[in-house]
Amino acid sequence: MNTAYQKHDVFAAIADPTRRTLIHLLAGAEELPLHELTAHFQMGRTAVSKHLAILKEADLVSNRKIGRETKYRLNPAPLQEVKDWLSFYESFWNERAILLKNLLED
Repeated sequence: MNTAYQKHDVFAAIADPTRRTLIHLLAGAEELPLHELTAHFQMGRTAVSKHLAILKEADLVSNRKIGRETKYRLNPAPLQEVKDWLSFYESFWNERAILLKNLLED
């Protein structure tokens, strides 16, 4: 694998609360420019850009330049991997809840 460019893991990308907030903001809009995204945080544009770069490397966002402005868009497809992983644990806990309910009823 090329060490200069390694695609980021989706789980690592969503581990940070700032990046989860960015995903949430982008999920509610078709596209958002960097300055609108930055307005939601108490950090500068450079810090927000670094978070967006990690999301982009995980293929969770794409961007396009329009003049001097960069607009970002969510690509939710990689989140399917997270959903699939969590679905196993959802059924695991549902089964445990049923067992506990049966135990308490006895």
